[in-house]
Amino acid sequence: MDWETVRSTFKQVWGYDDFRPPQGEVIANLLARQDSMIVLATGSGKSICFQLPALLQNGLTLVISPLLSLIEDQVKDLQSRNLAAAALHSSLSNLDRKQVFRSIPSLRLLYLSPETLLSKSVWERLSDPDLAIVGMMIDEAHCLGQWGDSFRPDYRRLGVVRSALMAHKPASHGKMAIAAFTATADPKTQSAVTSCLKLHKPQVIRTSPYRSHLSLNVAIAWTIAGRKSQTLKFIQAERGKSGLIYVRSRRETEELAQWLRAESFNTCAYHGGLPSSERREIERKWLCGIYPFVIATSAFGLGINKPDVRWIIHYHSPLTLSEYIQEVGRAGRDGKYAKALMLVSEPTGILDSSDRNRQDFFLQEQYKLRYKAQMLIPKLPPRGKYEEVSRSFPEAAIALGLLHSLGKLIWHNPFEYQILNSKTELPDYDRTALDQMQNYISSKSCRWAFLMSTFGFSQEAKSLKCGICDRCLKSNS
Repeated sequence: MDWETVRSTFKQVWGYDDFRPPQGEVIANLLARQDSMIVLATGSGKSICFQLPALLQNGLTLVISPLLSLIEDQVKDLQSRNLAAAALHSSLSNLDRKQVFRSIPSLRLLYLSPETLLSKSVWERLSDPDLAIVGMMIDEAHCLGQWGDSFRPDYRRLGVVRSALMAHKPASHGKMAIAAFTATADPKTQSAVTSCLKLHKPQVIRTSPYRSHLSLNVAIAWTIAGRKSQTLKFIQAERGKSGLIYVRSRRETEELAQWLRAESFNTCAYHGGLPSSERREIERKWLCGIYPFVIATSAFGLGINKPDVRWIIHYHSPLTLSEYIQEVGRAGRDGKYAKALMLVSEPTGILDSSDRNRQDFFLQEQYKLRYKAQMLIPKLPPRGKYEEVSRSFPEAAIALGLLHSLGKLIWHNPFEYQILNSKTELPDYDRTALDQMQNYISSKSCRWAFLMSTFGFSQEAKSLKCGICDRCLKSNS
């Protein structure tokens, strides 16, 4: 395709004169239907990288996304630009669902969760030989590497989607590209995603997560009261500026919002348990400044572009660095100074054990899942149909996902599996990601250097002192 046509369409639809590196390279790869592994920092314009090629090709591009809020945000934006995009998800009314089904032949982008993609009615519609499918984009692909075995096991079936769909299509439709997009994936996660999705000689395009204008800070809160006191002091100093406070549970968003409203702050709680319409209204009020900040779980912020966020507080430490770098990356997208503060309990957790309790609870849940899966594996048919087995054994999806991650199971298609070794002993939950988070908290070196080394930029990290994180500022004083 003529590159001037690509650029002119980009300017016409999104209003920009030219691409930011490496957007042009990613777009060129996808127009050539080349498999890709894309790791671009938050705010780098990842969505445009797959939306523009989809609009320029004759055929449908599937976008697989883990969150309904993210799907709704992107589709709403595309439709506001009069572009041929739609979504299928469980919250649609029967009428809306029928309308989307009818419109599929004329769409360029169809957004779905893995579970919706693999539902019977959707799969049958996408298998229509007359429907050309040019690509499958996996958005927020780190979810596959991090949580795909237990949290969203259907991600494990995506690797055989291409071969199963293309078996129904004529050769004249050409190749179907698969691309994985994420803002955060260390080398281990990149390898896991590439393997699971069965990417064919993927082009790997990645940028450093380093943001020179973003100050990273970690502070000890000795007590729960101290955690509140530090939060209050911080947001009072930042009054009038846009920010976000991240906590780890729905209940805590409500409690913290209630307390801060009593302290005369106009704010509210945001979490996945709220109705979709209420979440959209909260986002709108935050984007236009009615709410200077909101208290949210990790569900908030994906796909939302607000350039002037000046601060982020992690009221509780995230479980992993991948979560952390996603969330702090929502600050300072305009390239101006921004500050991130993470509050952690003191090392022994005697006075405030909330961080330790939260991690222990997570690990206990993982151990329970693995124990149930281990007990279930010998009962599963060595070769079976996913839907039938899932009806008979509610935890089958997790067991099958874990076996697949260990190389002890293959998918013949998204609906039929074969266990290679039913005597497999499942290993304990891999604590590497949790340990990385703790090492980051206690590190005495430059915060950004630590992150860059963790995410595969070790050479650049060796000579880096950002000069604005708490560790650099302390060493300079």
